[in-house]
Amino acid sequence: MAQNGRPQILLTNDDGINSPGLWVAAEALSGLGYVWVAAPREQSSGMGRSMPPTSDGIITTQTITIHEKEWTIYAVGGTPAQTVQHAILEIMPSPPDLVVAGINYGTNFGTGVTISGTVGAAMEAASHNIPSLAISLETEHKYHLSNSKEVDFKAAAHFTAFFARKLLNNALSPEVQVLKVEVPSDATPETPWMLTRLSKLRFYLPTAPKRKSWDEPGSTGYEQVPEASIFAEDTDVYAVIVKRQVAVTPLTLDMTSGVPFEELNKQLRDP
Repeated sequence: MAQNGRPQILLTNDDGINSPGLWVAAEALSGLGYVWVAAPREQSSGMGRSMPPTSDGIITTQTITIHEKEWTIYAVGGTPAQTVQHAILEIMPSPPDLVVAGINYGTNFGTGVTISGTVGAAMEAASHNIPSLAISLETEHKYHLSNSKEVDFKAAAHFTAFFARKLLNNALSPEVQVLKVEVPSDATPETPWMLTRLSKLRFYLPTAPKRKSWDEPGSTGYEQVPEASIFAEDTDVYAVIVKRQVAVTPLTLDMTSGVPFEELNKQLRDP
């Protein structure tokens, strides 16, 4: 807690410093505490929790005015997770009370959490024992890598502040290190929310590059699973896509399998 007595909130994302979703979140969080805005200099979706040594780590500052309020922002030459590190180690005078990553263009469902830069930033914060929130808004595919102002973030902003307040005011179980929140595109502040688990099925399926030769540049793409009914009813995908509710998934950094060790040990040691 800073000397002014207000909670210190670090806000970041993976869409980059110029994302409108970032600024909507900043406004929503400003009523809860002092908001430090540090985000990747460039679009950094799909970076996960990566720490590439090729990042330059250059930090630039600028002051912008949003609705007559001035904000000092920090653009970092690095991934979302690296941005969190730079903010904790260099930018902020003391560690934040809460880290919020988002609001992301597009959902981060199921097994995709290890790909998501939004979730990666929140997980990096969790590794520093800081409560963290990763929040995403369902959008059309065409908006995923955009900074489009056509996207309405109002409902997502409401849930950003709602769950941020919960994390600031309540110490959750140590087993809950990250809250991952997915908001349907048609949500309102009155939309119900439900606790969910990660889907074990992929929601975004990889697609091959469209090229005639391997000598041509090309990257894999992705497309959405056509039928959402295949997903279990208690998963994040089903909650958003079928029930049109906000999905709240508690995550932990402990990725150890829940298999009984005695049984697994026997299977691995038997000839």
